[in-house]
Amino acid sequence: MINGIRLVGYIVIVLMLSGCWETRKEVPYKAAIDILGNSEYRAFSYGGYRYKTRDTVPTVAELKDDMRLLSALGTKLLRTYNTQQYSEAANLLKAIKELKEEDPSFEMYVMLGAWIECEAAWTRYPNHAAENIENNTAEIETAIALANSYPEIVKMIAVGNEAMVQWAVNYFVVPKIILNWVEHLQALKKSGGLPADILITSSDNYESWGGGDKSYHSKDLENLLLAVDFVSLHTYPFHDTYYHPQFWGVPEKEENLSEARQLEAAMLRAVEHAKSQYQSCADYITSLGIDKPIHIGETGWAGKASFSYGSTGSRAADEYKMKLYYDRIRSWTDAAGISCFYFEAFDEQWKAPSNGKGSENHFGLINLKGEAKYALWKEVDQGMFNGLTRNGLPITKTYNGDTAALLTEVLLPPLASEMGVLEITTVNDMYQIGDRIKEDNYVIIHDSWPSSDSPNATFPSAKIKLNSWEGTCEIRMNKEGIIEIDTGTGYWWGCALELKTVGRGENLSNFKDGTLNFEIRGATTSSFKLGFQTGAFSQGNLVNNYITFGKNDTYRLAEEWTKFAVPISNLVEKDGMTNVTALLFFRGDHDFDGEKIFIKNIFYSR
Repeated sequence: MINGIRLVGYIVIVLMLSGCWETRKEVPYKAAIDILGNSEYRAFSYGGYRYKTRDTVPTVAELKDDMRLLSALGTKLLRTYNTQQYSEAANLLKAIKELKEEDPSFEMYVMLGAWIECEAAWTRYPNHAAENIENNTAEIETAIALANSYPEIVKMIAVGNEAMVQWAVNYFVVPKIILNWVEHLQALKKSGGLPADILITSSDNYESWGGGDKSYHSKDLENLLLAVDFVSLHTYPFHDTYYHPQFWGVPEKEENLSEARQLEAAMLRAVEHAKSQYQSCADYITSLGIDKPIHIGETGWAGKASFSYGSTGSRAADEYKMKLYYDRIRSWTDAAGISCFYFEAFDEQWKAPSNGKGSENHFGLINLKGEAKYALWKEVDQGMFNGLTRNGLPITKTYNGDTAALLTEVLLPPLASEMGVLEITTVNDMYQIGDRIKEDNYVIIHDSWPSSDSPNATFPSAKIKLNSWEGTCEIRMNKEGIIEIDTGTGYWWGCALELKTVGRGENLSNFKDGTLNFEIRGATTSSFKLGFQTGAFSQGNLVNNYITFGKNDTYRLAEEWTKFAVPISNLVEKDGMTNVTALLFFRGDHDFDGEKIFIKNIFYSR
């Protein structure tokens, strides 16, 4: 009889020599500085929510499935968003730890996000100069606890997500609040309350880091740049195809190119747009004499959309463009030694639960049916996901892998010469914002007052942006100077002609006894508000001054052009007209039908 111990040893040796025994070595400890900027540590922004609400948190088993899929893609670094408001981050860290215990060679690290918001966030009057101290303290304390519990996984902490950019009107805070928390975490590193090699940052829009409007430049921002270990910057050419589309339309010199070449050129311009925002931030930081690494905390491209990015908007959203952007942004950042937390790995539908085609639901590279989008078809063909599932489903291809079917839904970017105008640039630079306007006519847009030398008429003191509020509708100006609005179909819709002056408005106090004049027509039967805004939501002093158009109201919309001269006294709610920030706004709160409104020849008179 052969000795059992000797037999087992013999079998082990044979298996190892034959290559049938896979040795799994434990991964040596990695510090954050070994990971960040290393192209071997591919990064993604991650949320694993499957449903239309975050109240249903992904289970540890579901998160492990996601981690296996991401690991198969070569991903080794993730970014999260909350610590204690929802338990996903805690579940995620537990899932990664269990995977490491099951396979010591498994590698996945996390930049843990702590959600930061202002006092009275998500209410009508948020106080951006103060913070929601209860929430923010809980978020930071939970981040500290998780980082200390999982030091082999949590390598970075990001204080806030787009918490300083002022278009985050429901919750943004001033930089001082972010700075205080960053300094608190840095002090804990020195005292031993956090691992000494963990890196601290904040993850925010490129403008918040000083790369855009100079109104963001402040001493507190400078101090924050000194305090963080690196900058986590967000850049979204996708959104800018609608909000800042100067780079997007097909220029005249490219109009004769094939459609494929036009698409290629457009997506190259999109990547260059991202690079320019990155560089503008780098230039600002350098101008301060500060040397800090800059990595990309978010960038991405939606594969589907309605409204602003769909067929009637910028035509940006489809899976073909998504792949072109994904490939090129990865190529650039890998070569440049920039970590890019691509947004995002998987579709999530809680972001726009009432609009299945809302672009925010479609940034993932894998959809909710377990289908890899075009950007990952090659990986499916290579068998990277073989044996892996999500929600019990194997990973297949969108469009059943039919490229021809996919291409039928690809839209060409509009010709630059055909694009609707989203910025009115006729200004009177003899006035500064805040100066009292003295002329009898203040012209926003009018076909009979084409220039600033018109008699007894003046123009805005700053450029005007045509702003769709939170993508709830569409607004643009055509070449004939007519403002076109596609009203929304969600819970509400709104848009405005806003001065590009970040909370500072025009002094139209001389017009308090005058009229707001315009011509309007449209097919919508929905009621809507029309008027002007004073103050700013971000400062807590926004006032909507309006009349209501509706079939049962004094003011009614007709399908033919109708002139109105509305007395300002019918509009003003309070605070007068010394700080008019939106020269005209529209808002619908109920009975939507999505039909159009057209308006032209808009001016104030006295």
